[in-house]
This record gives sequence, C-alpha cells and structure tokens, in this order.
Amino acid sequence: MARTEQVLVLEPQHELKFRGPFTDVVTATLKLTNPTARNVCFKVKTTAPRRYCVRPNSGVIDAGTSINVSVMLQPFDYDPNEKSKHKFMVQSMIAPYDMTDMEGVWKEAKPEELMDSKLRCAFEMPLENDKTTEHSVLPKSASASLDDGEVKKIMEECKRLQMEVQRLREENKQIREDDGLRKRKVTSMATPHSSPTMATSTMRDEGLSTRLLALCVLFFVIGVIVGKLAL
Repeated sequence: MARTEQVLVLEPQHELKFRGPFTDVVTATLKLTNPTARNVCFKVKTTAPRRYCVRPNSGVIDAGTSINVSVMLQPFDYDPNEKSKHKFMVQSMIAPYDMTDMEGVWKEAKPEELMDSKLRCAFEMPLENDKTTEHSVLPKSASASLDDGEVKKIMEECKRLQMEVQRLREENKQIREDDGLRKRKVTSMATPHSSPTMATSTMRDEGLSTRLLALCVLFFVIGVIVGKLAL
C-alpha cells in the first residue's frame, strides 16, 4: 500500500544549504508547518548523525502552527571537490487523540500511517567578492550603529578646533602687523634698548605659530578619523 502524502509543509522543500567557512558550527533552519486541523507528530533523521545536531529532532506540531528546527553542522575540513551525500528525512504521522506516549505511538504506527519528506544537503563557501563586501560593509554598519555618539562628539570638536584655528590665524596676523610696525620704529630709533622688545615679540610670535601648527595637525588627524568613520 502506498504511503500517505506528507501533510507538513517544509521550508525549504528539497535542500538544506550550509554556508561556510566551516571552521565553526554552521546552522541551517528548517521550518515545519502543520496546516491541518489535527496535531502531527514528527521526527527528523539524517544519514550522518555524527556530523549534525538537530534541535528539536522530534515532537508534536499543533494544528495550524509551525516550528523551526535548527540543523547544526559540526566543524570539518571542507573540500570543494567533494559533493555532499548527506540527506535528511522528515517523518510524520497524525497524532492520535488519546496520545500519551509519543515513542509508543511511533513503535505501533502502521507503515501506511507514516509520511516522509527527504532533503539533500549542500555546502557553499562565500565567494571572494562576498568576503570583501562583508569586511567592508560590516565595520561601517557597526560604526554607524554603535559610535553615533562618538562621531557627534568628534564633529563638534572639529567645529570648535576650526573656530580656534581661525581665531589664532587672525590673532597671529594682527601680531605680525603690530610687530612689523614695532620693528620699523625700532630700526628708525636704532637704540640698544630695542633688542629685548624684539626678542619678546619674536618668542611670542613663534609660540603662537607653534600652537597654531599643533592645532592644525590635530584638526587634520581628527578629520581623517571622521573620514574613515563616514566611509
């Protein structure tokens, strides 16, 4: 006698895809939906039980509901030339109204009461372009979601430094003009007492120039940081 057609709806229907790298556990999700008006018992079996961990691997799906089954592939040395021969089978049966022992129900089930669906496994490694995209996009999203406060602070600091640099430029320009007038007066007077005044002016001018240069360098560094965060 032919077996009853599967009543559960499987997503995906025919193939479980596992995407590498396979140096760690890789999980695929199998969704089982029960569209009937009866509860349905199910079991998930595999041809390679040592390679997979399935949670839950059995249970009861209430009428009109669905569950997600996590299929966890254990780490292994991936060989792109080797095709996966692993397969999964979802076995099901209509749950009796008076069911109290699910294991007993499975043992006593008649072959014509059992339904099954089979899925093959496929292993995929990300392409080099995908790796590049992941590495370039993820840091950006992380910085955008986690460091918004830091970016705002840096932008405010840049604005403040920009205003400070502009003020120092104007102050330095004024000092140079005043110093030029002073030097011309000292030259015309040609007195020995002019040397300390010139030295003091020169030191103050050099100090402001050094401070201005340091602020410019700091402003440039912060600008580079902001630029990287915005990329």
